[in-house]
This record gives sequence, structure tokens and C-alpha cells, in this order.
Amino acid sequence: MSDNIFLKILKPSARGKLWYVFVLIIVLVVVGGLIDAGGVYNKGVDWLKTKTNDMVVLPKTKEIPFRLGLDLQGGTHLVYEADITAVDAKDRDSAVEGARDVIERRVNIFGVAEPVVQVNRTATGEYRIIAELAGVRDVKEAIKMIGETPLLEFKEKRAEKRELTEEEKAGLEEFNRQAETQAEEVLGKVLSGGDFFALAKEYSQDENTKENGGDLGWITEGDNSEIVGIVKDLDKGAITKDLVKTGQGYEIAKLEDKRTKKNPFNDEEAKEVKASHLLICFEGSLSCDNGLSKEEALAKITELKKQANKNNFADLVKANSTEPGADQGGGDLGWFGSGDMVEAFDKAVFAQVVGTISDPVETEFGYHLIYKQAERTVEEYKASHILIRTMTEADILGPQDDWKNTELTGKNLKRAVVQFNPNDNSPEVSLEFDAEGANLFEEITARNVNKQVAIFLDGYAISAPTVNEKISGGKAVISGSFNIQEAKLLAQRLNAGALPVPIELVSQKTVGASLGHESVSNSLRASLIGLILVAIFMIIYYRLPGLLAVISLGIYGVLILAIFKIWPVTLTLAGLAGFILSIGMAVDANVLIFERLKEELKFGKPLRSAIDEGFRRAWPSIRDGNFSTLITCFILIQFSTSIVRGFAVTLSLGILISIFSAIVVTKNLLVLIAGEWLEKRRWLLGVKNNS
Repeated sequence: MSDNIFLKILKPSARGKLWYVFVLIIVLVVVGGLIDAGGVYNKGVDWLKTKTNDMVVLPKTKEIPFRLGLDLQGGTHLVYEADITAVDAKDRDSAVEGARDVIERRVNIFGVAEPVVQVNRTATGEYRIIAELAGVRDVKEAIKMIGETPLLEFKEKRAEKRELTEEEKAGLEEFNRQAETQAEEVLGKVLSGGDFFALAKEYSQDENTKENGGDLGWITEGDNSEIVGIVKDLDKGAITKDLVKTGQGYEIAKLEDKRTKKNPFNDEEAKEVKASHLLICFEGSLSCDNGLSKEEALAKITELKKQANKNNFADLVKANSTEPGADQGGGDLGWFGSGDMVEAFDKAVFAQVVGTISDPVETEFGYHLIYKQAERTVEEYKASHILIRTMTEADILGPQDDWKNTELTGKNLKRAVVQFNPNDNSPEVSLEFDAEGANLFEEITARNVNKQVAIFLDGYAISAPTVNEKISGGKAVISGSFNIQEAKLLAQRLNAGALPVPIELVSQKTVGASLGHESVSNSLRASLIGLILVAIFMIIYYRLPGLLAVISLGIYGVLILAIFKIWPVTLTLAGLAGFILSIGMAVDANVLIFERLKEELKFGKPLRSAIDEGFRRAWPSIRDGNFSTLITCFILIQFSTSIVRGFAVTLSLGILISIFSAIVVTKNLLVLIAGEWLEKRRWLLGVKNNS
């Protein structure tokens, strides 16, 4: 009697756990569905809001796009061969890696999503640098810029800036007087009824819009703040009544039309935010030389977060931020729209409440605290203008930055190597110049004692050490608070400009966006057809378990696509192939389970016991097959190139989720429906009923 009581108490408890798992699965599916189809859900929310006259207003979700690789998004695949004939054998690896580092920083200028730049050494000993640029628009400019040999320059502080002579000042004033007179004449013709289009073609000095009658198209304040400031308060079709002086000259502007800009991804009103930020970079982040580890940077910015409020934020930025120029600008970013910042920063600031300071946000530049000051919808203005240019002092003097060139360049640097200080064993970088470079360096250091001498690579300052004394002999040491990794990186960058490693483009493969779209469509179509055929087979052959397997595969699809979005995984055709293959392996796991289940039922075991045994006996085969594949995927991820690595990443993620779908989801559904009614209808399980 006591045993029966125990069983009656246990069964409801065990079944309750099954329902808990079932509810968890439903929650995961709902969350995954919102991630996968956020746009569809948001449109449904808008439709419901409209149909109920704002009585029912559901919260919206943030849409997360898939990150597409080169072959899906379009872009170019470039292969360069490095000429290392003039480089000593012992320096070749460092020289080519330095060139790779330079190319990677160059492609970042184009805002390429997930650029891949890697070195490949052929069997014949040749060095090749492969650059994959997804979504790059100006391929010719990218090729031109990447292919230039790295330029290493040594610069010193500019002592004073040149000023205009009296003759130059008189010429400047006369030029601007004539420009004002001409602008007033043109304005008079416009206001007296002249054809704005024709007058712009005749008089405007903006060569980009002159032939189009001064048409600027649809612009926002972020595109052209000066013109928008002129036309934003005009009525449609109105023209400015007075000349407006801007940084370029005298403007006469006409407002053609205006509207609220739409977000191209979800058709909602586009937003802009005004924000400032505090950056603490760390070892390994871009353009960082403060010597902090990632953990130390996080601890520091977490402590600053505790101190920060909207009143002292700018002061904290000036005192602590590692961003160049933050001590002057206070981290102010002004107004910017969605997509203008790196992805992690963009997501955080647009989800943030106005007037708040964020928790630490990690990007490739380090950790940020973001103070969101304001948010507004983006207004677009269709405007035309006539520009009469004026001249400024900068047009005569040219650019005058804080650094001026010396005659010392990378051609004079023989090599840079990492060494260790004999006193405290700290890492430092040793420089060795040729004879000409030694003389130039001696002169530079002599006139810059206790001043900085900056080293620029491709116009980017990679180091600005302070000269302690005049240095003779052609050898110098750069020391500081950097660690061994930072010292190696500095030496690598110096060698990239010092060692002659010209590169030649040997292969270019361009994928257009239309081809990428076609590839995605074909891949999705093939996936859907395959899934439908597999579903039909599973239902016909395995009946009710097959139907449950199809439901489980649907849940698998929702979850894996959500993971691809939030990871984020860069999807390529190879990655999609890995995803499709993982679907097949998920089906294979269900086949193993159902075949074992049928065998157990044929032996006459009770249904629930047969289900447990079927899963238990199938598990070793599922485990061994999937784990061996995961090991292979791990090897491919660690040692293969980007295309194969993408395949391995999606396949490994798919396998992990497929194991969950087969062992947890399918089993949970099967056990929940296993009851007396199914025991009497074993034909639904593909076996005959017991006699």
C-alpha cells in the first residue's frame, strides 16, 4: 500500500517538472520568434494600435538584422602578394604581419563590417595577404589605398604657425568683397522673379550641384547643418530673402519640400540622439596605449559610473577619458543617427532613456559610459542653393597641424625590435637607423630635448615619446609603461613602414549585392524545400513521433536563427551550408531515437518505459557522432580560413541546439502526450498494438 501511495505522489511531481520544461520551451520560442521576426511583430503592433484607435498598445521590440558576409552582402575579395626579396629572412614574418596590420587599419576607414585580413604563406614560401571587404562601396578606392606601401614618418612639434602677410590680407579682403557684390546681384535676380534653376546653373560655384540647378536632394541636419539651418523655417517653395554667410561663402537657398525621415528597415520614424561618452580603452582595443588590462579598464569605468551624474559628466570625461581630444571636447558626440556609431554603441544609446548614463558598454575601442542628452525625430529637407564662395586664411596658408614633418622617414629605419630593460626587465622597443637616418635623428633629438617626437604610420600617430637627451650613433630606445604585447605591436607597426614590403594585387573577386541577394534567396528556397520533404517523410514513416520531430525542428530553427542574430554570426554561403547540414544531423538524432523506441515497443515494454529506454539507448550514438563533429569544428575554427571557419561556426552552433531539440524538446513533447490513450493506439507510433 505504501508503495502505491509513493507512486501516486511521485507521478504528479514528475509530470509537473515536464510542464515546467514545456513552459520554458514556449518562452524560448516566443523570445526567439521576436528576435527573428521583430519587424513583422512591430508591424502587427502598429496595425492593432490603428484598428483599436490606440486602445490596445503593445510594446515594440528592437529589430536585429542578420550580419551578412562578403558573398551574401556583396563586396570584394582581394589577394596581394608581398615582395619580401629585400627583407632579411629573420625579419620577414614581422614585416608581413606589420603590413597586414596596416591594411587592416586602412580597411577600417571604409566602415567595413567584419573585415577579414590575414596572411597566408604558400608551399613555395611566398607571402600573401588576403583581404575580404563585405559591403564596401568604392572598390577602386579601397584597392588603391590598400595597395600603397606603408608610410612611416617622424614628426616634431610645430613651434609656431605662419600668419598672413599684409599683401595676402588685402587680397583676401578684396576677393571676399567681390564675392559679396556678386552674391547680392544674384539674390536680386532671384527675388525679382528669375528662374532659380537657371540662375544656379549660371552663377553657383558648387560644382557638385551646379548642373542640377543647385539641387541638394533630400538632406538632414547631419548631412548639411548650415543649409538646413537656413531653410528649416521657410515655407514650402520659399527662398531666403537675405544673403546668408556660411563657412563656404554666401548662400541663397530654396526649400522645395520637407518630411519626416523613415527608418529604411522598419518604416518607423528615424531617430537621432545627442550624447557624450567617456572611454576607457584597454590592451588589445583599437588605438590604445594606456597599458590597462581589460579587467582593470572595466574596474576603473565601473568606479567612474558610481561617481557620474549629468552635472559632472563632462568633467569626468576631461579628467579620465582615453579618447584623443576628450580633455578639450568633454566627449561630446553631437547629434547622430542609427548606424553612425559602431554596432554595440549604437544599440546601447538608442535603447537608453534620455537623461541617463549607461552602464559600461564594450566596443572594439574599449569601455564606454554614455550620457544620452536628447532624442528627436529626423526631419528631411529637399533644398536647392546658389553658392558664391568666399576665401579664408586657411585657403591661403593651407593646413597647419600641431606636428610638422622632418626629413626622417621609414626608409631610414633599418629595424625595430623588442628588448628588455636590464634594470627592471620592462619591455621596450629598440630602433636602429642607417647612416643618413642616424645623422637626421641626432639633429632632431638635439633640438627637441624634453619635447615629444611623434612617429606616424599612414598619417596615424602610433607613438609620441619624449626625448630625454640628444641621441647619437643611430640607435634609440622607446620605453614606457607598455607591456610585452604592446611593445610587440609597436615594433610590428614600425617595421611595417621601415621594411620595404611592397604588395601587388594578384587576384580580385567582386561579388555584387544582387548576386548576394540571389544567393540568399536560393539558399533559403533550398532550405525550405528540404525541410518540407524531410517533414513529409518523418510524418509518413514515424507518424505521431514524426509530427513531434517536425515541431521540434521548427523550434530548433527559431532558436538557431535567433542565436545567429544576437551572437552575432556573420552569415556566408558556407555558413548557411553548415546551418543546413546541422538540420540534417538534428533529423538524424530523431531517427535514431524513434528506431530505438520502436524496438523497445516491439519487445512489449510499456510506452513510458519504452520512451525512456529509446532515448537512453540512442544517446551514446547521438553523443559520439555529434561530439566528434564538434571536435572537427573546433579544429576548423582554430586553424582554417574565414570561409571554412564560418561553416564550422554555424555547424557547431547548429549541432548544440539540435542536441537540445532532440533530447529535451522532442522527449518532453513525447512524454507529455504519452498516456493510456496512446498506449492503446500504438499504430500512431509505427508498431502494432499488443494483443
